[in-house]
Amino acid sequence: MTRPLLALPVAAVLAFAGGVRAEDYDLLIRNGRLVDGTGAPWRRGDVAVRGDTIVEVAARIAGSARRVVDAGGRVVAPGFIDVHTHARRGIFEVPSAENYVRQGVTTLVEGPDGSSALPLGPFLDKVEALGPGVNFASLVGHGSIREAVIGRANRAPSAEELARMQDLVRQAMREGAFGLSTGLFYVPGSFARTEEVVALARVAGELGGIHVSHMRDEAGGVLESVRETITIGEDGHLPTQVTHHKMIGRAAWGQSAESLRLVQAARAGGVDVTIDAYPYTASSTALQAALLPAWALEGGADALRRRLADPAERSRILEVVKDKIRNERGGGDPRNIAIAACGYDRTLEGQTLADVLRGRGHAPTVENAAQLSLEIVERGGASAVFHAISEEDVERILVSPFTMVASDGEIPALGQGAPHPRSYGAFARVLAVYVRKKGLLTLEDAIRKMSSLPAARLGLADRGLVRPGMKADLVVLDPDTIRDKATFEQPHQYAEGVSLVVVRGEIVLDGERMTGSRPGRVLRGPAFVRPAAAATTRAPAVRDLQHAAR
Repeated sequence: MTRPLLALPVAAVLAFAGGVRAEDYDLLIRNGRLVDGTGAPWRRGDVAVRGDTIVEVAARIAGSARRVVDAGGRVVAPGFIDVHTHARRGIFEVPSAENYVRQGVTTLVEGPDGSSALPLGPFLDKVEALGPGVNFASLVGHGSIREAVIGRANRAPSAEELARMQDLVRQAMREGAFGLSTGLFYVPGSFARTEEVVALARVAGELGGIHVSHMRDEAGGVLESVRETITIGEDGHLPTQVTHHKMIGRAAWGQSAESLRLVQAARAGGVDVTIDAYPYTASSTALQAALLPAWALEGGADALRRRLADPAERSRILEVVKDKIRNERGGGDPRNIAIAACGYDRTLEGQTLADVLRGRGHAPTVENAAQLSLEIVERGGASAVFHAISEEDVERILVSPFTMVASDGEIPALGQGAPHPRSYGAFARVLAVYVRKKGLLTLEDAIRKMSSLPAARLGLADRGLVRPGMKADLVVLDPDTIRDKATFEQPHQYAEGVSLVVVRGEIVLDGERMTGSRPGRVLRGPAFVRPAAAATTRAPAVRDLQHAAR
């Protein structure tokens, strides 16, 4: 159990004069072990907050406050910034984002993997009106833009279509996007050539944005995909990021040494390339995206059903699925693929493909698992967890100085389905396993990877550090007890060891208790133009665009 923080007696109330507040500060955190986000060694100190801003950081702060908290020697750090989330899955159902708050996360970035709300502005306005418990930002997805303009067709855009796609990037940037995300592994992004992505990335870069890529291949072609991500940054003239970097399948294991060398060489050559990663040896995505070939998904669900109904086409698809179970996401064994969510049959959730096959009286072979996978896709699909990553690669990527921590998680409904535990535990796990248990990272460097490094990547000049003038997004945690409790078998368990979370100066987690306060704000990117001014700059057809989030 996390020990409750001690609320000290507030100092004698000063007399009001001319409307001046009685206390010097709204919040005063005393006796903390300050890990300020820079990576510098921790130091003892106090932190004072007025309104939504840190106003003083010192070894000892005199004065009174509306709320005084004794950190008791616990770590006081900047609130963590998660640069890769799928938080639009759940933010309206669970606006407190409790699974993230209990890890110390105070800012979520949405729109990764080439998929975002579109148009972006109305979606961000809706989140703002909701009043989330944490801050919320978004990228704009290349795949969503491509689908809106040319559908799920496997072809290059015409000059007119490319111009329209650029207009949509420009509009999203002016509506608040922090940059362009690509999902070149996913249809329809997988149908785009590098030149198309560069053309869109240049627009984002001209408006101060970044590029973040779920690469084309994280298995056998992972190194070429890293090179492509670097090329997009170099030719697009903008910062570029390899997101949730990993090596999938035994054939790719160990290649992180070379991928990190590519990143280091690119940085030495002037390309601003960075990485984010999560601390797990399993990935999670839609079953059909992971196992079916992209050509089978061209044209959408109806086209896929027609292909699966054709014996020759089904046989071709089946061979690819077998290969991916043997050599890529399946890790060579149907036990390595577990159903996370299945809308048409909730009883499958939590079961591996091997479990399902044995339950039906079938041998858990790769061939049978491939047939079962096609059946699941035909009946409506499912998301799954795939155990096919080497711990050695996870460690090597996490300790790289260019890597920040990100969850690739969402905001789950507590107890529903069998999601990847990263949604509940990614940040706590880094501190518990890779700092405390394995000693691969110092506490100070791990917190840098969770705070100032992602803040710098996004251009958030007022977050990511415990420093006067910064927004008061703060976390107090016990480095000796913080841990992730969520497991693959029992994922719906909150992290432990975080005892205070402050968002914009308001306490949202107080000991074991969520306060119910929802002070989070939508953060808008560098090109944001307020709606009254932006109305004349929108692409003419955008007002008619309807696009469902994937």
